Amino acid sequence: MSAKRSPADFLKQVSGRPVIVKLNDGTDYRGILAKLDGYMNIVMEQTEEWVDGQLKHKYGDAFIRGNNVLYISAQPKQRSV
Repeated sequence: MSAKRSPADFLKQVSGRPVIVKLNDGTDYRGILAKLDGYMNIVMEQTEEWVDGQLKHKYGDAFIRGNNVLYISAQPKQRSV
């Protein structure tokens, strides 16, 4: 049986790794999770903005205000061909 993990454990695990941040309006931001605070304010690096499944913009660094965040998920690892 696996040990129970808290959301804080997940956030520690994905810090410095690729994540997908989904906003309340449906926009996705994909990039490296650099920092996160107690208000869910997020700092990302190598950030891409995706709207309706299409890449819209690429940013170096991005700051996302926590009250706009619907969820954070780990980005699946890319398979090498």
